[in-house]
Amino acid sequence: MTLAPLSLRGVLVAYRWQLVLTYALFTIEMLGSLMRPYFLGEAVDGLLDGHYRGLFLLSGVHLTWLVVGTIRHMYDTRTFSAIYTTFVTRLLSQPTEDDDLSRRSALSTLARQVTDFLEFDVNYLAEMCYNIIGSMIVLFIYDRWVVAICVAVLVPVIGLASVYGIRVTRLSHQQFDEIERQVEVIATRDPELITKHYHTLRRWQIKISDLEAWNFGVLELFVLMTVAGALLISARTGDIPLGTGAIIGMYSYVLRFANGLETIPYMVQRLGALRDILRRVSLAD
Repeated sequence: MTLAPLSLRGVLVAYRWQLVLTYALFTIEMLGSLMRPYFLGEAVDGLLDGHYRGLFLLSGVHLTWLVVGTIRHMYDTRTFSAIYTTFVTRLLSQPTEDDDLSRRSALSTLARQVTDFLEFDVNYLAEMCYNIIGSMIVLFIYDRWVVAICVAVLVPVIGLASVYGIRVTRLSHQQFDEIERQVEVIATRDPELITKHYHTLRRWQIKISDLEAWNFGVLELFVLMTVAGALLISARTGDIPLGTGAIIGMYSYVLRFANGLETIPYMVQRLGALRDILRRVSLAD
């Protein structure tokens, strides 16, 4: 029996409530993760003053995060494996003008990447927003000048990520072009063609890796500027007197913000790759 064609949009509609639930669970999980450093600071300051309220709050937040995260992880596997199975089956069952086995094999790989984006990269994107925006909101409670440092660093990092995204998307596009030929090349059994094909893939992979390395190096300089600037400013002045626990919490959020910065180029790369994948499978409708 031939399955009716079903676009990615159709698959998402078919599994909309499962997706709503899994993303809602992840949102609660991320909220718990975001608030843990704050309650850790409260617990430390409370214990130094001889009371346990902060410790009880920290324990409650941590247990909630643990339970929700465990349930979400188990539910994710069931949801996205079902989405992938439906998507790839319908995609490969669509009639085409030719019977290009090489292209169909590539489509199967690209379908896996689309599903991985939904399962992992959407969560990475949400986590990045929590780490950057959420951390700055809480940092404002501790010291608004530290937030000013974060904003000053965030602007050039976004510019750097945009340039990186354009270049890496172009390289990934060329790499995908070569991947689509893989089965066809292997079927020739020609050692020269096969060697040339894999050397070409290696060349594109090296170019992408070199670009990632340069981007990582520059980005880490901005991360260093964030941490050093936060240390200098908080040592000079503060909006409110900070206890030991509050200082621990504040620098935990600075590091979370830095972690969010490190995620920006990756997400730009993945979004660019997703657009190219959707174009290739004719689903960008």
